[in-house]
Amino acid sequence: MAMDYQIPDGIYAASLTPLNADQSICHKAFAQHVQWLLSHGCDGVVLMGTTGEATSFSVSERQAAIERLLSSGLPRDRLMVGTGCAAVSDTIALTRHALACGIKHVLTLPPFYYKKPSNDGLYAAFDQQIQAAGDADLRIYLYHFPQMSAVPLSNALIARLRAAYPRCIAGFKDSSGDLRHMLAVMAEFPGLRFFAGTEQFLLPVLEAGGSGCISATINITCSLAQRLYRHGHGTGSSALLEEITGIRRAVEAHPVIPGLKSIMAQLSREPKWRQVRPPHMPLGAAGARALAPVAMQVARSLRHA
Repeated sequence: MAMDYQIPDGIYAASLTPLNADQSICHKAFAQHVQWLLSHGCDGVVLMGTTGEATSFSVSERQAAIERLLSSGLPRDRLMVGTGCAAVSDTIALTRHALACGIKHVLTLPPFYYKKPSNDGLYAAFDQQIQAAGDADLRIYLYHFPQMSAVPLSNALIARLRAAYPRCIAGFKDSSGDLRHMLAVMAEFPGLRFFAGTEQFLLPVLEAGGSGCISATINITCSLAQRLYRHGHGTGSSALLEEITGIRRAVEAHPVIPGLKSIMAQLSREPKWRQVRPPHMPLGAAGARALAPVAMQVARSLRHA
């Protein structure tokens, strides 16, 4: 019988992936960063998602990254792996690999190259992923990010998947930026664990029964976001939310992944953090200067955590 596997509610960073000068994954720095996130307010970490530049790596590179990361002793029950690919066979390979490594929770985009697929086609993709995984302990978190994938996940599809696989389809990450859509999904599927894709909507999502937030900017707002999560609408929450939102908007004024890596380079004094893979390019000197005050603000928040 399947166990009721659950990762913690709370604050999750969609982890960046540090690279070497030759653009290979820096496995040591990756493990250190994930441990740093867990030590500075994150309840969990999502590996090899959008922010981790996952689609810029091959399946074998992604698998090696997970294996090397886990060899450092990180807790599997606080990790989620991004497995969604354009090819269902790649999604299956990554899902099987996560399970073989002892990680039961995966975040899965729909196949995203062909546009306007039918719900039947999308259902078939997730159905093949689940059937091929062959593990009753698998927990899939559906990843709704239509701005990037151009393939939205409809409530009709969610309902069909939940009816067929009520334990396996465990959660939903909504990166649409549309709070009304988030609240509508939560209202229709009260048993589905729900994570907002931005700290901006953490409080209304929690109020509606959601589980927390999975966000790119939690790589740097981790301690602030954890304080907001704990305090809810208590004293100081408005100021916390304003500070977090200001940081996010400052980052979003630049390409987000290079911007976040630039801030990490400034925080760690490690220039290697600026490395990205094409089609991303490292943030230029002007962008780095513009984000320097944000790096200082983040550093202060970490000291006062």
